[in-house]
Amino acid sequence: QLQLVESGGGLVQPGGSLRLSCAASGFSSDYLTIGWFRQAPGKEREGVSCINLKSDMTRYADSVKGRFTASRDNAKNTVYLQMNSLKPEDTAVYYCAAHTRGFLSLVQNHYNRWGQGTQVTVSS
Repeated sequence: QLQLVESGGGLVQPGGSLRLSCAASGFSSDYLTIGWFRQAPGKEREGVSCINLKSDMTRYADSVKGRFTASRDNAKNTVYLQMNSLKPEDTAVYYCAAHTRGFLSLVQNHYNRWGQGTQVTVSS
């Protein structure tokens, strides 16, 4: 059964950087897509980025374009989210999620496996 484990959250000052990791295990599909979502207090969960592990194609929310970069290491079955130029409004719990239908999506209902989440706090 597909499992996802996130790591890499923490506290960073505005303008700083963090890299999140999402390690996937227990899958055999070539069509795995990993999405990154975030949920700030009092707000709905929103899609941030996604990457297909076979094609390496990515998609980003407008709010993070040019600042966040998704990448993958297929040998490690791990996906990364490099977050640069962080802003206080990026503060949230970040989740990675997965589906095996092959398409890119920032819609949470398209994903059927979720990690436990990791806190990212951007504050001076």
